[in-house]
Amino acid sequence: MARLDTNRSAEMEVFVRVVDLGGFTAAAKSFRLTPSGVSKLVSRLEARLGARLVNRTTRKLQLTEEGQAFYQRSLRILGEIEEAEREAGSGAAPRGHLMVNSNIPFGMQHVMPLLPRFLVEHPEITVDIVFTDTIIDLMQERADVAIRVGPLGASRLVARKLGTSRMAVVAAPSYLARFGEPKTPAELASHRGIGWTFPRSIRGWPFRRGERIEEVLPPPAARASDGEAVRRLALGGVGCARLALFHIGLDIEAGRLIPMLQNYNPGDREDIHAIYVGHAGPLPARVRTFIDFLATHIRMSDPTLRRTADGKWKLHGAY
Repeated sequence: MARLDTNRSAEMEVFVRVVDLGGFTAAAKSFRLTPSGVSKLVSRLEARLGARLVNRTTRKLQLTEEGQAFYQRSLRILGEIEEAEREAGSGAAPRGHLMVNSNIPFGMQHVMPLLPRFLVEHPEITVDIVFTDTIIDLMQERADVAIRVGPLGASRLVARKLGTSRMAVVAAPSYLARFGEPKTPAELASHRGIGWTFPRSIRGWPFRRGERIEEVLPPPAARASDGEAVRRLALGGVGCARLALFHIGLDIEAGRLIPMLQNYNPGDREDIHAIYVGHAGPLPARVRTFIDFLATHIRMSDPTLRRTADGKWKLHGAY
């Protein structure tokens, strides 16, 4: 571990200047130091690292392989320090690179349409967005924000609610034409379901029977790793699926998916959260700005399903 009196950022800055200007003399002039002083500082840096960074000749300075790697890393670190100081000194103005990890259905339907507007309003922010329904470790994946649907496990992460959505059991008209529509949850045992390739907090599909909640799970004809894949299998007539209304609302209203067993629907909901690391101090401006933007522009009012007089299904409420 470096001693507290070792100014590592200053060493990096001097080393980078030596490389950029091509020698000790030019770097010394830029810092108003002597060439020997700069040379000694680089020598101390090499001694502390235990590696030669530059080969000194009478004509030019040449980086070693270790020196080249240290130079590239130093550029990134010095840039991050400069960005941190600029943010702090300007009232934490939003700028920098943002890493987002999102649930696939919600990300594609709600986050992606908003992203162009966010980038126009905040031109100093750049974004990487990764879509997956797998629960990730934010620290390990170096993600600033994760968008997740469903129950949250215990953790030290901070969660901000973005919306909520009810669930529905659905199937495509082509599936119902082949296998018929189940009239009770028990009849699902003789139907084909679409399941998940990863463990879920609720193993079965919940249905209300009087005062009780029963779980039934049809035998899977296929399983998938994310909600959008499950939706596409359902649209293809592979089997029955249970999905959130925010994801399949348009399919229901267009008649591509038909809700089933609504009289037994327990009315359970899945919450959508933006999750971030917030215990280590103030949020970076770019992260706070993005989360505030999503919370402002994502408008979900817990939509409900109703059947019209002509037998069609309609969703009431924003989804």
